[in-house]
Amino acid sequence: MNTLIKNGTIVNEGLSCKGSLLINGGYIKKIFKEIPENEGYNEDIAECQKSVAENGGEIIDASGLHILPGVIDDQVHFREPGGEQKATIESESKAAILGGVTSFMDMPNNTPAATTIEQLEKKFSIAAKNSYANYSFYLGATNRNIGQIKNADKRRVCGIKLFMGSSTGNMLVDDPVALEKIFAESPLLIATHCEDETIIKRNLDRYKQKYGEEIPFDMHSEIRSREACIECSKRAIDYAIRNNSRLHILHISTAEEIEMLKEAHKINPAITGEICVHYLWFSKEDFPILGSKIKCNPSIKESSDREALRKAVKDGTIRVVATDHAPHTLQEKQQPYLAAPSGLPTIQHSLQIMTELVNKGIFTLEEVAEAMCHGPAECFDIAERGYIREGYKADLVLLDMNRKYTVTPDNIAYKCKWSPFEGYTFSSSVIHTFINGKPVVKNGSLTGIRAATELKFNR
Repeated sequence: MNTLIKNGTIVNEGLSCKGSLLINGGYIKKIFKEIPENEGYNEDIAECQKSVAENGGEIIDASGLHILPGVIDDQVHFREPGGEQKATIESESKAAILGGVTSFMDMPNNTPAATTIEQLEKKFSIAAKNSYANYSFYLGATNRNIGQIKNADKRRVCGIKLFMGSSTGNMLVDDPVALEKIFAESPLLIATHCEDETIIKRNLDRYKQKYGEEIPFDMHSEIRSREACIECSKRAIDYAIRNNSRLHILHISTAEEIEMLKEAHKINPAITGEICVHYLWFSKEDFPILGSKIKCNPSIKESSDREALRKAVKDGTIRVVATDHAPHTLQEKQQPYLAAPSGLPTIQHSLQIMTELVNKGIFTLEEVAEAMCHGPAECFDIAERGYIREGYKADLVLLDMNRKYTVTPDNIAYKCKWSPFEGYTFSSSVIHTFINGKPVVKNGSLTGIRAATELKFNR
């Protein structure tokens, strides 16, 4: 069945213009643009609309809406298997599509950890049955699984996740020989969590001595310090330069790491980085109000870091903005500092966070499409997604930039049922989401249609 999305504003590849899209068989079949050199636009749309209607297709009037490629999130923790009380692939992928995220790449720190191809296949099987968004999964690195890494299917597995600092779960890789082998021999992108364990432990001991068991949450950025991030990112970059590796540094949080990334990219263009939406929105000044709700690893840091990260997105130093969506139950998060786990849920509202920054004059909508759609597709060599192009998969999100949306307990779709944005009113709303040409969200509500497939990579 054909679907015609007509008269919206298409935002794609650095440009915005009025246009329409014809979808057929899960793909974008035809793009119509209302531009000066296309004087026959109205006639073409009228003819297409007539044909679609006569053949029982669907026509969606997108007047007043912006049409973007579906968002691709390269870093999520959907907690399944082993953490289903917090989240599942089904629950969090529903939240994702409500927020216009059509594809995700899930992390391996599950129970059991996805550090073998066998465990990875189990996650693919769960997603094939239950996911509402397109999916791939990282294989987790350990000190002893280089054989598994070398045998990973490059067309199916998005990358290798390397914890050079420990976070939720314990998958720390700290053996220099193992690290050298991973950087030298991995056939896949190496995505790193960079925080130096020795520095963090030293900082934690100092604050335990000062505060005992009642460490204030606003000390988190001092414990998971900028020095810990800088030192570990420098080490990862050194490994990648020495071995000519494909390195992708996740959740960069400091201005210094941005400068290091610029210099590293000159030597090895295959070294890239990612920023998460919470580092672009919050600063350490938000801890007294939000406390544990914004406790995450790496920590949220100074407002000056936030400004540097925003600049890096604007100037193209960073081409991937994601979420590190990491839900925990509210009961867990309400514990004292030492017991409260790190991580916050953001995937349902990540695109709205970025469009709010558009409405505040910080980004353009074209820059958001670059950082959340085009950049991830290019970074991971994703086949046929991330752009609005004829012959590409019809993964699309339709936005109303002027329809306000207040986050409430009733509309939070995460299984954990809380958000650090609860009570905030965004000035834009996700209206429709299409995955592989199917309407999975209509008028802001789930349709119940599952249209997701595995992501494929051009490797």
